[in-house]
Amino acid sequence: MSAPAASSSATSSVTPWSALARLIRLPNQTGTYLLLLPTLWALVLAARGIPPLKLLVVFIGGAFVMRSAGVIMNDLADQAFDRQVTRTKSRPLASGELSRRQAYLLLSLLLVVAAGLLLALPPFVAWLSPIAVVLAALYPFMKRWIHIPQAMLGIAFGWGAIMAWAAVREHIELSAWLLFSATAVWAIAYDTIYAVQDLEDDRRVGVKSAALYLGSSLHRGVGLALSTMLVLFTITGWLNQLQWPFYCTLVGVGLFFMNQVRLLQQPVSPTDAFAMFRSHIWAGVALLFGLLVGVSA
Repeated sequence: MSAPAASSSATSSVTPWSALARLIRLPNQTGTYLLLLPTLWALVLAARGIPPLKLLVVFIGGAFVMRSAGVIMNDLADQAFDRQVTRTKSRPLASGELSRRQAYLLLSLLLVVAAGLLLALPPFVAWLSPIAVVLAALYPFMKRWIHIPQAMLGIAFGWGAIMAWAAVREHIELSAWLLFSATAVWAIAYDTIYAVQDLEDDRRVGVKSAALYLGSSLHRGVGLALSTMLVLFTITGWLNQLQWPFYCTLVGVGLFFMNQVRLLQQPVSPTDAFAMFRSHIWAGVALLFGLLVGVSA
């Protein structure tokens, strides 16, 4: 009788690597790309071209680490909600596959790694970094308090652009704040589309989201956010004397945005909403390319 007990004990002590990977969304890095791209925009524009390799490595690593930390914070805050939502009830914390202690340990490790990355950056950036952690920690609670919690996500993601600009110039200029604002409204748009996946569950559970708040005006709200983003990018290009290829890119991205707004005028399935959300990565990549050719043309 003692052998099975020993076997059970050994099994329970095995580190659940697969669950930890799913906790940080390792199989799906869309959020990492959407966090990374605004920092790359800022690095390219601040450096007037390809930034130093060290900065690229630090911010690519930082985007992965901070996004991973952010989703852990989100799951810790939303564990009770996640159990009631079809899409999220199988997440490691919601399902009980991982304990909160295990999640906190991994979160602590990620924040230590993030702090280590800061050692490669100017001291001014280190002073800005606690704000990024606070914003990431606040975001999960916004869906309890405000009707457009996506705004806090946008502010958190936009802060990466501020830190990237500061890493190059060691001070913050108007262009950095314009990129910050463009990122914020962009995140409101794509995360509102993402929230379409959970409309019925969010309504039943009592969670707030922009998709619920906007209702039949969803396409108008998303369209306004995306239009604001394009205006902010246009002003940024003008202030930095970017050349015509940049504006050609803006036109292309604008057409992509118009098509998404058109699609949102009709009911969108959860599968289509997720595909529309993910496609914003390519819009971000196109804008990065536009900035690169705009500063060098």
